Amino acid sequence: MKPVIFGLSGETLTPDERAFFAEADPAGYILFKRNIADRAQVRALTDDLRSLHGRDDLLIMIDQEGGRVARMQAPVWPSFPSGAIFDRLYDGAPSSAIAAAYANAHAIALTLAEVGITVDALPLLDVRQDGASDIMGDRTLGAEPMRVAALGRAVLEGLAAGGVVGIVKHMPGHGRALVDSHLELPVVTADAQALESDLSPFHTLRSAPMGMTAHVVYTAWDADRPASLSPAVIGGIIRERIGFDGLLMSDDLDMKALKGSIPDLAAGVVAAGCDLALNCWGRMEDMVGIAEKLPEMSDLSRARLDRAMASVTRAGEQPPLEQLLATRDQLLEPVAG
Repeated sequence: MKPVIFGLSGETLTPDERAFFAEADPAGYILFKRNIADRAQVRALTDDLRSLHGRDDLLIMIDQEGGRVARMQAPVWPSFPSGAIFDRLYDGAPSSAIAAAYANAHAIALTLAEVGITVDALPLLDVRQDGASDIMGDRTLGAEPMRVAALGRAVLEGLAAGGVVGIVKHMPGHGRALVDSHLELPVVTADAQALESDLSPFHTLRSAPMGMTAHVVYTAWDADRPASLSPAVIGGIIRERIGFDGLLMSDDLDMKALKGSIPDLAAGVVAAGCDLALNCWGRMEDMVGIAEKLPEMSDLSRARLDRAMASVTRAGEQPPLEQLLATRDQLLEPVAG
């Protein structure tokens, strides 16, 4: 198995993709809007991927945060709010905010599990900072580390209740970035003491099954390399200081924060300590190059993958989706509108 997550070009596998994926045997896949039409189509696609690899617990992930980051959209699927609304409710009613975040995540999980998606890139544990780039903005769960951790835990537990694995992101924290890492490389110059608040939610939720790195340079830890490519940040900060021992994937290698060929970047993030490289765009030339550059997945990374995918089970009868949405909306009513 290759330590990589690949994207797909469309709503069904092409013959070239089918042959390549069968040979390369990636650890998993990520879906985008281009891969999604309706429930029957998405379910057929995910079933096809599972059949191709003979793995019922295949990692098939999506970015379904809610708000401006939603790959599965209305009218086929419900609209989900961004993280900021739970932060606003927490101001006056912390327990209600936690319950609303849980119900919302549980509802998201039901919509994903129904179509065979097993992993969601949620929750964001980035602590929002004044003056930072709006790329995080209303996607975050707040500016106070304890609140972010409390709401993040509710999201992880809600996803798990619906049978979906959550990913804590963007380790070790994207909340101070002054520019959008999709477009250029952010450099954070805060000292190690100030960065403790960024690490705090990740440390609190260090037992999460999966994590995703940030394409951000932190000069206090490694002035030369972004976290995704830094053994010092991955080993010294994420693994040791935070204490995270779950499956760690890079953020998307195609983001303009990173420089170099996509295959070289994939090899670089794995060499730096990521368990998996994330390559989203489904370009065959890049994917073939990645498969040639990457080693086989290590035993430790495979154990982390297996542990993460076994961390949730849909045990017992699930509540109706409409009930979860109604519960969420009732709780959010004081800050809605």
